[in-house]
Amino acid sequence: MRKALAMTAATIALIAAPAGAQTLRMGVGAQITSTDPHFHNISPNNAFASMVFDNLIETDDRARPMPGLAESWRPVGEDSWEFRLRRGVRFQNGSEFTAEDVAFTIDRIPTVVNSPGSFRTYTQAITAVEILDAYTVRFRTNGPAPVLPNDLAMVPMLDRETHQGATTEDFNAGRAAIGTGPYRMTVHRPGDRIELQRNDAYWGGRPRWQAIDYRMITNDAARTAALLAGDVDFIDQVPTTDADRLRRAPRIVISEIDSMRFIYFALDHLRTGPTPFVTDNDGRPLDRNPMKDIRVRRALSLAIDRQAIVARVMEGAATASVQVMPPGAFGFVPDLEVPRADPEAARRLLAEAGYPNGFRLTLHGPNDRYPNDARIAQAVGQMWTRIGVRTQVEVAPFASFVARASRQDFSAFLVSWGTSTGEPLAGLRSVAATYSRERGTGAVNRGRYSNPTFDQALDLASRELDDARREALLQDATRIVVNDYGIIPTHLQKNVWAMRQGLVHTPRVDERTRAQDVRPAER
Repeated sequence: MRKALAMTAATIALIAAPAGAQTLRMGVGAQITSTDPHFHNISPNNAFASMVFDNLIETDDRARPMPGLAESWRPVGEDSWEFRLRRGVRFQNGSEFTAEDVAFTIDRIPTVVNSPGSFRTYTQAITAVEILDAYTVRFRTNGPAPVLPNDLAMVPMLDRETHQGATTEDFNAGRAAIGTGPYRMTVHRPGDRIELQRNDAYWGGRPRWQAIDYRMITNDAARTAALLAGDVDFIDQVPTTDADRLRRAPRIVISEIDSMRFIYFALDHLRTGPTPFVTDNDGRPLDRNPMKDIRVRRALSLAIDRQAIVARVMEGAATASVQVMPPGAFGFVPDLEVPRADPEAARRLLAEAGYPNGFRLTLHGPNDRYPNDARIAQAVGQMWTRIGVRTQVEVAPFASFVARASRQDFSAFLVSWGTSTGEPLAGLRSVAATYSRERGTGAVNRGRYSNPTFDQALDLASRELDDARREALLQDATRIVVNDYGIIPTHLQKNVWAMRQGLVHTPRVDERTRAQDVRPAER
């Protein structure tokens, strides 16, 4: 394997130097769990990867596709797509980007070991990659695949020569963190910071920042304090408790946009017998899993006052919702209204399901991943307790929480999905389709929900070439999972960033925090 060039003493001194016009210091609110761009399909990792690696297709700030490493693409018949690649692109170690690298990348994705969120969800339609010449590839698919370009906008490209045999640890150690992107990784301190340096040979033009100090500051108060003290230039996930104060602060600028990230509660659909964190009121395990009963799931949903969460917990920086997409977006279902909280109806449903006195439950969630995540879990725990489901809440740092959630350790837990492709297919396929490593479905379906009717509707949508018919099919699939309470969404969050005066930021609906979206203000 080719090795990244060693940093010179001058480069190290430049990165370590106090901030200046050439260095951007960023404070991000979530940990990067891996620098392997195919290991864990979550937004913070994908945001970081987009600074080091490129995709065949990129997306703009509104999640619309645009040329990336591919200059053009077109369907060829009903079961194939042809992509023409950009010429003259080189990886950060000098290797040329060619069609062989595309084929290698697609082949690598299903082989990534212990992936807690596989990128197979984006390549599951591909049955073969044909190399027509060095700059032309043809993807064979298992039938019509109308959203393949959208899916490939989520797949970072690797170098066959450099990355053949590279492990996730090789990426995390920096040995394999080599892409075609605008910045190259020079230092990785897991859980603390990542340092990057400008790729002067970047095909998209010379990046504006010489160095990036990408700090993981997961504590909300500490992140705000770092910005106000001048320790960082830019932060994401502005705490809702600090947003108004930062808007009024001198020399601070706010950037915000409605997002396509929805927060939801996943339930244990895997076990028929006892589920690990549910007991009767005396602490004895139940002989059956109440989450398998739609009446219980509906009761848990009816207990949630979504408007109160938006107003009191999110302080208005969210929109109550029970579905994946925001109003006006492709695939949004207008007739799926957000239900009013109805504790009395919830208690009746529990009684009908055989739990007139309720039961005890431990609700799990992260405390450093989404805005107010621990507070949301606490609020919902209180709402569930009021209907007789006496809920204890346990939260933990995201890295440890998601590892357990991926092992199906929990009975009920708070998670999220951020749509980056402009339509709901990838999200529905990832969070609610029946889990199958072979088919690439249910990649982050950590509750193991499974509904054959939903799977069939989603499969029909994934093969429909006509946009209007595909949207109708996606709306049908959304109705199925919502009305089955396969997951219990609460709201769509707003993305808010803050920065020192003198910087300008382009906010993205996919919430990615990237150096290439920040620039000095014009004078």
